[in-house]
Amino acid sequence: MARPRRCLCAGISFKPNIRYFKPQGVPLRSLKIVEISIEELESYRLRHIDNLDQNDAAKKMRTSQSTYQRILRIACEKIGDALIHGKAIKIINHENFKI
Repeated sequence: MARPRRCLCAGISFKPNIRYFKPQGVPLRSLKIVEISIEELESYRLRHIDNLDQNDAAKKMRTSQSTYQRILRIACEKIGDALIHGKAIKIINHENFKI
């Protein structure tokens, strides 16, 4: 049995104001939804918006480099799936995440 996932909320420095991204002109109810966690979104933001390298981004998220890389890979796969297949992206939040 796998260990329970630990929330990396301490290393997250922003809280998005929006919950969904979707293709224009298509009702949300008719779209498949890809869920992306706040940790995955933060890893993507640090690498692709703030242009941090893997070591610096992992330090900012207060996690190991390998864990950061795994989170980033999952985020990229989910975002790519949504863009290529025309799915909506839902940003999910954890109950204990507060900024």
